Amino acid sequence: MTPSAIQSQVSPEEWAIRCDLAACYRLVAMYGWSDLVFTHISAKLPGPDHHFLINPYGLMFDEITASSLVKVDKECNKVIDSPYPVNPAGFVIHSAVHEARDDAGCVLHTHTRAGVAVSAQAAGVLPISEQSTFVLGSLAYHGYQGVAFRPEEKPSLQADLGSANYLMLRNHGLLTVGKTIADAFLHMYVFESTCQIQISAQAGGPLTQVEPSIVQGVAQAMKVQTGGIGGAFVWPSLIRKLERSD
Repeated sequence: MTPSAIQSQVSPEEWAIRCDLAACYRLVAMYGWSDLVFTHISAKLPGPDHHFLINPYGLMFDEITASSLVKVDKECNKVIDSPYPVNPAGFVIHSAVHEARDDAGCVLHTHTRAGVAVSAQAAGVLPISEQSTFVLGSLAYHGYQGVAFRPEEKPSLQADLGSANYLMLRNHGLLTVGKTIADAFLHMYVFESTCQIQISAQAGGPLTQVEPSIVQGVAQAMKVQTGGIGGAFVWPSLIRKLERSD
């Protein structure tokens, strides 16, 4: 189906979300967070039907367009016909978050080297950078239960996530929740930076940790600001960056 055909079938609001989500996929590729065709970024569509957008399985993240994104229901069944396959097993984590969190406009999951490395460390995220203080202000952990394709894992994942915007999947990777696609991306930028800084710092000498009172203060400030860092401010500049290169 051509891009114009898809656009004619959906509302202007859905088309705008499609454009933002396609841009998010391409930004994830640009920043080196993709894992070939694996992992997903999902976006919730407005309305009572519980429809979502997900990547066409098999396309690299830098190939994804607004029109190639697949519209699915909460069981990952296609809502609009698409020549591309979807990966229902890969949607399990995302559907669990969307089911439990009405505020989850976007769920972003990665398997980066730094993210997996920190997820394997017993202490998890350490308070050793300014970036880490933002993550620690809204961070949860979920223990590894094997490849995450079993619906039976949903309740424990939902319970572990709670109201957090950052979820470290032990021995697996990173996940962020955002009210918008821009928020989820900015959360992941901070989360990934936190992990990269930690791995780099651990290669040097003794570490200096941020005072617990400061970490707690950041957590309290984030709660006042409805639980996150606003992505709307930086998103237009990211789109301009993407347009200059792609």
